[in-house]
Amino acid sequence: MKKIQMIEISVAIGLVFSIFFSVIGFGADCREIRSNVIRLHILANSDTEEDQTVKLLVRDALLSCGSELFGGTVSTDNASEYLAEEKDKLIAKANEVLSENGFDYKADMFLTEEYFPTREYENFTLPAGEYLALKVILGKGEGHNWWCVMFPPLCLPAATKRTDTEIILGKDGAEIISSPVKYEIRFKVVEIFEEIKAKLNHTSIYKN
Repeated sequence: MKKIQMIEISVAIGLVFSIFFSVIGFGADCREIRSNVIRLHILANSDTEEDQTVKLLVRDALLSCGSELFGGTVSTDNASEYLAEEKDKLIAKANEVLSENGFDYKADMFLTEEYFPTREYENFTLPAGEYLALKVILGKGEGHNWWCVMFPPLCLPAATKRTDTEIILGKDGAEIISSPVKYEIRFKVVEIFEEIKAKLNHTSIYKN
């Protein structure tokens, strides 16, 4: 009986260590994903239907610009620098959309580090944690926000091919973000850890 119990205990300990090291490895992969992604975070002027509608129009315009800006020679290593250099062009595009739709307020934007929870999109899932983000504030910025990805351009249908994703995120990263069911538990563990870390660092947490 004792021998059987010892075997069961050994198996249990082995399983715990296996899960632990699996999560540790997954966490490292998630850090690599976050370091290679620039989020797009847009705050609407208010929650009126008109302000929320134009927020989405600005979103579409910026994603389209991002797809053009990040073509060719832009890589993970220089994407943030390139984005900072092109900020005035992006602001001009956002203000053009606002003006064309009859809004007199302006857009502002800047690059910042922000925490985002795990988010499942149509074709991919991003792990929770702090990301570099292009934050766009429309008018007073008091409305509900919208966020996705600026680089690589995963939020554009034409840019969600697995081969394109592997170029930026690597084979393991592409596998993780495209297989949410397979990694569901590990996504949750990483989110709990990252949210605790964000609270300790007094980082803003975006839920919606």
